Amino acid sequence: MLNHTIPHHFVRAALAGAERQGYSPEKILATAELPREVLSEPLIRITAEQYARLIRTIWKVLNDEFGGFCLSPSKPGSFAMMSLAIINCTTLEQALRRGGRFYSLFPDSPTYELSIEDDLAILTFTATPEEDPYHFLIESLLVIWSRFSSWLIGRRISLHSIDLNYPAPAHQQEYRSLFSCPHNFNQNETRLIFPAHYLKLPLIQDERTLKQFLKTSPANLLAKPDYGNSITGCIRSRLGRDFSIPFPDFEQIASNLHLTTQTLRRRLKDEGTSYQEIKDNLRRDSAIYHLERNQLPINEIAARVGFSEPSTFHRAFKKWTGVTPGAYRNNEQHS
Repeated sequence: MLNHTIPHHFVRAALAGAERQGYSPEKILATAELPREVLSEPLIRITAEQYARLIRTIWKVLNDEFGGFCLSPSKPGSFAMMSLAIINCTTLEQALRRGGRFYSLFPDSPTYELSIEDDLAILTFTATPEEDPYHFLIESLLVIWSRFSSWLIGRRISLHSIDLNYPAPAHQQEYRSLFSCPHNFNQNETRLIFPAHYLKLPLIQDERTLKQFLKTSPANLLAKPDYGNSITGCIRSRLGRDFSIPFPDFEQIASNLHLTTQTLRRRLKDEGTSYQEIKDNLRRDSAIYHLERNQLPINEIAARVGFSEPSTFHRAFKKWTGVTPGAYRNNEQHS
């Protein structure tokens, strides 16, 4: 998870259900050992590991895997019991249908129904959250079920599209790291759509591998990016994590991807990003990773993420996150 961090929006969204139930977000952050500033500083980011820890803390404090968004809570362990109920299914289709029946047993819980239309499999979700202005619950369900299904069959499922029954939210640009596929807003139903041939694939997991999986999931599933086959993902993969080596210039990276510079620039624009933004985000995420672990001096972190001058790194980090590297580290130590 080194090369990925979580923006302020998803921290606020995850805490919204707890706040509605009367819990103090500051106390939850303290329990999860997260800096208080993630509530007030809109540019600040946290590591994927921290975010997964926050999700698990919310579930434990509320005694609810739905995070306080539903009339009826889902007690911790519900997802594990559902997983045990489906792990010995023969195919993904059988597992998904059984999983849907499991959650339909609980009143006022979010449910889904599997259908097949031509060559597409469709999971249609029904969720009636009490108050979820950030759409956090439905986003979480879509992410968890798409990634859990991929884990069950041992292959990443390439999504066809996502339909959402609400207008495009202010954080819609974040959807490109949640779902590596087209997402359509203002639809009649909320649906996860993927090629139906995946339904016939056998489950390769068993109770032994499930036990290991459940030690960190499903919270970890929410913290992982899904760049899929996107150009952004391809570039991030090629740039790697060794920032002591200068990044290739735009022409070199285009050639490496077997694209013209015009085509690469257009495809990055279609994904809502740029080559410079990808490079900056890699440096930012790596810096946050090292600051959170508190093992290296800030000047060494600056050098590791590709800055020859510490002062330049300080300015860049504050531009990225709203705080200086020193302030970020102090927040971590005193959270």
